[in-house]
Amino acid sequence: MKIGTVASVILFAALSAFAQQPPAPAKADSILVLKKDHLLELLSAGKVIRTYKVALGSGGLPPKERQGDARTPEGHYVIDSRNAASQYHKALHISYPNADDRKRAARLGVAPGGDVMIHGLPNGKGLIGAAHRLYDWTLGCVAVTDQEIDEIWTMVPTGTPVEIRP
Repeated sequence: MKIGTVASVILFAALSAFAQQPPAPAKADSILVLKKDHLLELLSAGKVIRTYKVALGSGGLPPKERQGDARTPEGHYVIDSRNAASQYHKALHISYPNADDRKRAARLGVAPGGDVMIHGLPNGKGLIGAAHRLYDWTLGCVAVTDQEIDEIWTMVPTGTPVEIRP
């Protein structure tokens, strides 16, 4: 076999192996949660790159007003921290309450609450999988399956803007 032929075979094998690798997940530059549709969308440059069905707060679809109402907030936030060791399978903390949320709570004379996250299922309950979406069960968070939060975790850096719409 000629040296040129051997090199071509090696190059072809290397390129074939590279082509079979799954593509690296894209990085999201924003997150959109559509409460009424129970969807979370990851966006990059304004285009949806992933969509997930979600469970929301058990307090119904109205926006969060106060601590303990078990509602998911609405507004503009950011992912401000990450917790790989939370009581749920990974959690991305949303910067609720924002200034508007604090003003509304002050007008109502109540505490706005906090600890709103995008997270997986409670630790040890991952086998529930997609069935968790049969009803809204969180205390105001946005919940996905453990496999989905693993993917979201790799695609969403701290500081990513989050918009939660009705």
